[in-house]
Amino acid sequence: MSPHRVVALVMPPQSTFELACAAEVFGIRRPGLPGRYDFDVCTEDPGAVPTLAGYDMLVSQGLLAVQTANTVVIPGWHRREQPASPAVIDAVRQARRRGARIVAICSGAFLLAEAGLLDHRRATTHWRMAAELAARFPDVQVEPDTLYIDLGDIATSAGTAAGIDLCLHLARTDHGAAHAAQIARHMVMPPHREGGQLQYAAPALTGHPPESLAAILDWAIERLHEPLTIDDLAAQAKISPRTLARRFADQLGIAPGRWLLQQRIMAARTFLEETDLPVETIATRVGLSSAANLRRRFHAMVHTTPAAYRRSFGRHTGGTRPSV
Repeated sequence: MSPHRVVALVMPPQSTFELACAAEVFGIRRPGLPGRYDFDVCTEDPGAVPTLAGYDMLVSQGLLAVQTANTVVIPGWHRREQPASPAVIDAVRQARRRGARIVAICSGAFLLAEAGLLDHRRATTHWRMAAELAARFPDVQVEPDTLYIDLGDIATSAGTAAGIDLCLHLARTDHGAAHAAQIARHMVMPPHREGGQLQYAAPALTGHPPESLAAILDWAIERLHEPLTIDDLAAQAKISPRTLARRFADQLGIAPGRWLLQQRIMAARTFLEETDLPVETIATRVGLSSAANLRRRFHAMVHTTPAAYRRSFGRHTGGTRPSV
C-alpha cells in the first residue's frame, strides 16, 4: 500500500499544540509500528512562520504540497477575524474537489466555513468560539458540545485534546482499531473518546471533588463478556444508578449504557482484526449475546458490518492491517 499523504496547512501565528496533534498521530515513526502515513507541513509563504509560543518555525513547502495530499489538516486559524488569503481558500477548495479529506482542528473550522465547505453541514469547534462560528456562518450547522464530527470527506474538532481524539479516530477509520490503539499507547493516551461526547465536564455542584470513575471503568472492561447492566456498575461502585449516571455525565459526558456499548464494540473490533473467531463467538465474548445483536449494534456505531470490517482490517487482508 502507498502511504496516505497528510499535509498540514499552517498560517501565522500558528498554534504549536494543534499542529502537534496531527504530527504526533500522522508524522511520528515509532518502533514496532509500520508507517501508514507520510506527513508534511506547508504554508502560503515558505520560510519562517511565527507561532503562538513566541518562536518561529521554518516551513519549506508552499501551497503546491496541498495538491498531492490525501488529507489536508488545518491545525487552527488564529486570525479568523480577518479575511482568509484567496490563495489559501483556493488551495483548500481544489483539494476538496479532487477528493482529498479536509480536517479542521479547533478554529480551523472558520477557514473551512469561509471556503464554503461547511454550508448546510454539521461542524464543531472549541466551545468558546461556537457561537461566533454560528453567527458568522449561519448556513453551518454548528454543534457546540461535541468533541469532533467526521462526515467522511470533512471532519472538524474542538480544541486541545479533542484534536488528538479526532486524529486517532481518523487513524482508526483508515487502518483499524488495533493500529490506532498502538499509536495511542505510544502517546500514553487513554482509550479513545467518541465524537459525540461533551467537550467539557459540567462543574461540580459542591465543593467536594468528585470520586473518580477509573476503578469502575477498569472493573467493567475486564468483564465485558458478562451481561453487565447499569445496576451492576452502580452496585460495584456502591452508589445508586442515578448517582452513577450523574458521575458519567460530569466526568465523561456520556451515559453509562452508551459507554459500556462503546467498550463492547471496541472489543469486537479487536477480535475481528486479530482473530478468525466466528461473529457468534465474538458476540458472546464481548457481552452482546448474539451475532444478530452484534451486527445491529456494530453497524449503528461503526457504519459497516462485522464481515466488511474484518475484510478491511483483519489479519489476512494482504497487509492492510499493521503487525502486532
